[in-house]
Amino acid sequence: MDAIKTQPHLSDHADFWIRTLNLESHPEGGYFREIFRSEEYIHEDHLPSRYNGHRNFLTAIYYLLKSEQCSRFHRLQSDEVWHYCTGSPLRLYIIHQNRELETVSLGPDPHQDHVFQFIVPKESWLGAHVTEKNSYSLISCIMAPGFDYQDFEMGSCSRLQDQFPEHKAIIQHLT
Repeated sequence: MDAIKTQPHLSDHADFWIRTLNLESHPEGGYFREIFRSEEYIHEDHLPSRYNGHRNFLTAIYYLLKSEQCSRFHRLQSDEVWHYCTGSPLRLYIIHQNRELETVSLGPDPHQDHVFQFIVPKESWLGAHVTEKNSYSLISCIMAPGFDYQDFEMGSCSRLQDQFPEHKAIIQHLT
């Protein structure tokens, strides 16, 4: 008996989600859209000294990477929770403050060591890429205190390699 061939569903394509969710280009790579920013904020007097100014309580975004893209190494001043939504697994690379490199796969299958969500600790360097060719990963990210571009730092390849020579290959790939 011949296998039945089916057409992929529209939602199996990155461009469907980019249009449907009104995503736009993100400076670190991929596409995003902020979907929530709390109206209330924390006054800077009640935040750690690493923050300059007040911050919203919480922010949330959708974030999509196509397989030919990567999320370039960057770091934030707040913890960030990454949630898998749909698509292929996404491999996260986290360089912690103690210099340790951790890899995590966000995805749909716990039997393949995927997790549905992961908390990226504040001040850690983070980069990511889609693990399957000709695919995409759609995730959401939540931050508290909320995201502000003042708290976002893009990694420089040379600076990161000087600081973490033991992780040179992945730094080259994700910067």
